[in-house]
Amino acid sequence: MATELEREIFGKTKSGEDVYRVRISGGGLTAKVITWGSVIQDLRLDGHYAPLTLGFDDFDSYPAHSPFFGATPGRCANRIGGGKFTLDGKTYQLDLNENGASHLHGGFDNIAQRNWTIVEHEADRVVLKIVDADGRGGYPGNSTIQVTYRVHGHGELSVSYESISDQPTLANVCQHAYFNLDGREDALGHDIMIAADNYLVTDDLQIPTGEIRPVEGTAFDFREMAPMKRFEGSEQALYDHNFCLSSDRTAKRSVALVRSLHSGISMEVRTTEPGIQFYAGFKMDVPVPGIGGRKYGPFAGFCLETQVWPDAINHERFPNAVLRPGEVLRQETDYIFSKN
Repeated sequence: MATELEREIFGKTKSGEDVYRVRISGGGLTAKVITWGSVIQDLRLDGHYAPLTLGFDDFDSYPAHSPFFGATPGRCANRIGGGKFTLDGKTYQLDLNENGASHLHGGFDNIAQRNWTIVEHEADRVVLKIVDADGRGGYPGNSTIQVTYRVHGHGELSVSYESISDQPTLANVCQHAYFNLDGREDALGHDIMIAADNYLVTDDLQIPTGEIRPVEGTAFDFREMAPMKRFEGSEQALYDHNFCLSSDRTAKRSVALVRSLHSGISMEVRTTEPGIQFYAGFKMDVPVPGIGGRKYGPFAGFCLETQVWPDAINHERFPNAVLRPGEVLRQETDYIFSKN
């Protein structure tokens, strides 16, 4: 087990709780994880000078300015239209925390914005847990979510989530890291491949319309490596969409590959999940410095959030997002880094 020297107080919440930071190393990777939001605060690859993820050097910037940097949002990540859903004949109203019109990432005071508990801490892994109480954000049931972060093998960061509930509820969490593989001001110089034949069309509030559209012939076709810097007409395409990997959860498989020709760093994504939300970070304009004094403006980093499709509870053709008592929801994703 880890010693106290590998764990430090990173800050305090408004309610006075200590926020701890732990360090784990293995497989050529070093990750620093904080208990607030189970955030991956810093991630480094041996031989590469810049951090692989966006974040802050101080705690206070997280609750004030973080757009979910490295966090675990939930209990249901992504968007739910109108914040409403019906389960077993009962209709629930969730927090409308996005534009007062929709539900995003679990609502107000969600698990990405609260302090988790360290369950285990070893040299190459850390396990954290949180209980999301019945009624919080409008969700039914007491839900317990546990995450294991492990660095191992050859540049592998493995993320494993387990969720349980004492009542039927929604469940869908993800790791919300913003990646940048070369340390440049924006990530549009990266190439990306996503193994998806279809993506979800969204409305003006970014809620899925229900249409599952083929990527072929569109700026969303990343079935072969292509630049993130792609245009729709004369404008940069603004990616914040779910790419449909499968109709249900499967055995872990390779679903995405990103590389920077500037740094020679590549990142492969393997997951059990049926969807991957590619967000190119175009909304970012963080007013305070990031890690090492970096400025985080539009496109400074990108997200590949592996999860159930957004608003799945409200669309019959979408994958299941319901968790029932006695079931364990397991969501597993590996991010594998290498340098040419």
